Amino acid sequence: MSDQTPVVSDTQPIRKPTIPKDAAVLVVEDNVSNFVLIARMLGYLGIHCEWKTSGYEVVEYADTLPRLDLILMDIRLPYEDGYGALKKIRASERFKTVPIIAVTAEASIEQMKKAKDSGFDGFLGKPLDPDRFPDQIRRILGGEPVWEYS
Repeated sequence: MSDQTPVVSDTQPIRKPTIPKDAAVLVVEDNVSNFVLIARMLGYLGIHCEWKTSGYEVVEYADTLPRLDLILMDIRLPYEDGYGALKKIRASERFKTVPIIAVTAEASIEQMKKAKDSGFDGFLGKPLDPDRFPDQIRRILGGEPVWEYS
C-alpha cells in the first residue's frame, strides 16, 4: 500500500480543436512547390483541398465547390493579388463567414497589420513550419484567430 496521497487537479486536460468532418480548403497559391507542401500537410490532417493559381475568378471557382471551410490565400499572385481577391470573396454572400487567411513570404509585422486592416481573418508567414502548421489549421478551423509571421 502506498502512503502517497493522490494529487487532484482542478485543471482540465488541454484539448486540441477538432477538424470538421469532410473539411474543405481552397488554396490560392501560384507556386506549385508551395501548393504541394500545403496539400500534403492538409492531407495529413485528413482535409481535402482545391487549388487555384491566382485571385482571378476565385469567387466563380469557389462557387462550384459544394463545401468550403477555409481559404488560404497567397498575397502575391499573378493577374489579381490576394487583396483584390479578398474583396471579391467578401462581396459574395455565400463566403462572408468563410475564414480567409493570408499566407505570404512577405512576413513582417507591417504586412500582418496590412492584412488585418484589409479584412483577412489570419496570417501565416512563409516558409510554413510543418511542425506548427497542423495546430495552426486546427485552431483556425476551431474558430480561433491565428496571426503568426514567423
